[in-house]
Amino acid sequence: MSIHFKHRRMMAPDITARKGGDPIVALTSYHAHTAAIADNHCDFLLVGDSLGMVMHGYESTVPVPLDLMIMHGRAVVRGSKRSLVVIDMPFGTYEESPPVAFRNAARVMKETDCGAVKLEGGRRMAETVRYLVDRGIPVMAHIGLTPQSVNVLGGFKTQGQRVDQWAAIEEDARLVAEAGAFAVVLEAMAAPLAERITQAIPIPTIGIGASPGCDGQILVMEDMLGLSPNVPKFVKLFGAIGGAIDSAIGAYAAEVRARTFPAPEHTYSVKGEGGPADPAQQRATKKPKTPST
Repeated sequence: MSIHFKHRRMMAPDITARKGGDPIVALTSYHAHTAAIADNHCDFLLVGDSLGMVMHGYESTVPVPLDLMIMHGRAVVRGSKRSLVVIDMPFGTYEESPPVAFRNAARVMKETDCGAVKLEGGRRMAETVRYLVDRGIPVMAHIGLTPQSVNVLGGFKTQGQRVDQWAAIEEDARLVAEAGAFAVVLEAMAAPLAERITQAIPIPTIGIGASPGCDGQILVMEDMLGLSPNVPKFVKLFGAIGGAIDSAIGAYAAEVRARTFPAPEHTYSVKGEGGPADPAQQRATKKPKTPST
């Protein structure tokens, strides 16, 4: 006898079905607590390899290891309930051959319980996309500016600003769609080209620095919240969290140095009579109800 579970999350076919419909909303997410917040608003959450730059201080996404993606992927899956969770395959884990890509993508799916993986590349990765999809792994493709190729591109450069570049990029989009990708990210791409691709292929396009005409949009959460010190031109600041954190930490530091924190309401008293004479000693031996660290 088999047991049928009702899926409570968005799945890859649900995203594909949104082609031409209401815009698809997505953000990157790297932690359980931000995933829980974004889950209230997004259709899918991307555990992007951008976490290497945003969270771990790398200069590019190239050094990001697979184990790091799995660790953050687990956190985002645990923190969210409704959104599809997509995890980036990092550089060096899928380009060698379709079987190598399957081995690593299957590990990501099994160890995180995510719903799909994303990999970069158009024509050169179409065979791998087909290989993974045929073996049960939903794949989101990624064309235009592919940050893992930064050393070949010579930097993070906008794609398709010359019309004579369009044919190759349009071919990339067509081939990954034909290979079975359920959606494709268009990054840092001339807006008219992104709109042309969106009209031409049957799967949703997810723009990041592309066009409002795409089927959906994604941004790096830390960028749009104002936490990242330097952001690309295509990022709009929807918050000023960096400034709020700086103010809060500054206030905390000032109160610690002035010995006004912790105040009496933040400390523990002695219950009953006959306890230790020194309240500080009592506090040191009493287990807090809610450990904070």
